[in-house]
Amino acid sequence: MTRKTSARDALVARRGPFQEALLAWYRACRRPLPWRESPSPYGTVVSEFMLQQTRVATVLPYFERWMAALPDFAALAAAPGATVLRLWEGLGYYSRARSLHRLAKAVAPPGELPRTAGGWAELPGVGPYTAAAVASIAFGEPRACVDGNVVRILARLTRDPARHRDGASASRAFAPLAQELVNARAPGDHNQAMMELGATVCVRRRPSCPVCPVRGFCAAAGAGDPEAYPSLEPKRTERLSVVRVWCERGGAVLLHRNGSGARRLADLHELPTACQAGLDPARACAGPLIARKARGITRFRVLESIHSARPPPGRPGPGLVWVRIGDLGSIAMSGPHRRWTTQILLARKG
Repeated sequence: MTRKTSARDALVARRGPFQEALLAWYRACRRPLPWRESPSPYGTVVSEFMLQQTRVATVLPYFERWMAALPDFAALAAAPGATVLRLWEGLGYYSRARSLHRLAKAVAPPGELPRTAGGWAELPGVGPYTAAAVASIAFGEPRACVDGNVVRILARLTRDPARHRDGASASRAFAPLAQELVNARAPGDHNQAMMELGATVCVRRRPSCPVCPVRGFCAAAGAGDPEAYPSLEPKRTERLSVVRVWCERGGAVLLHRNGSGARRLADLHELPTACQAGLDPARACAGPLIARKARGITRFRVLESIHSARPPPGRPGPGLVWVRIGDLGSIAMSGPHRRWTTQILLARKG
């Protein structure tokens, strides 16, 4: 019998005590997050969309602002797309906001909300994890959620030696075990407890094993090597350089508005690249450098330089718009470009 199989079988055989220890810890130690303190199906859906690939600390102010402006599915369904994007601005992965908007339009008419993961999975933007989270937390379906936190916990509990290609393949591999362990009497709290444990105790680096409520069930903690699990193929990072331009004329700034069909940043404004502005990147780089920014986007490490440039002659090209500086607060911009624009304007005032 392999190490993986024996550790897994031992964990499943003790799932009752495991569930009890996990649930008792969660109910005593959980963070008082707004979607937990005042739970509702709508709040659960909004929080789950916002929390995809985003830290809780980042989400908190967005969630509060969103719920104040759009308190239910009907309000969200009736909201203009620009309002939705403006409220989401800075969270990134804007397709989540558009999918959430489409979902609200699908469920806002009179009728019952789906009560199962299968029903939620049929709605826009709802993948297996979100479907399981909503169905278990809001409707009590005993369906396990599996994300990176849960993968990490299960890999350490079982000291799983398998090498996984990426997080998605690891989630698929651990889904059966997660389902075997889910607490059918309190599936929502069980899933949230697993998320909480992975976010606060069983973290990627330097896990707090001495205070872990399920340490006695953990093969990796017993062996003293929890950081070795899970084993994932290293991500390849590619470096990109982007030249952007700052063009100002008559109290207005030249921006590029992404089309409604754009895959990632539809309808959002950004500072244009030199090519978008109809300028040669090499010549644009000869202009004064006013900012240099580095950021990570999926597997890319992007270095962006912003140079002051003369406005291109004639009417703006495709996607280009002049926006008065006083109107910048009323348009939807991608989060980094909002920060950069604000910083540049403040520096120019100084």
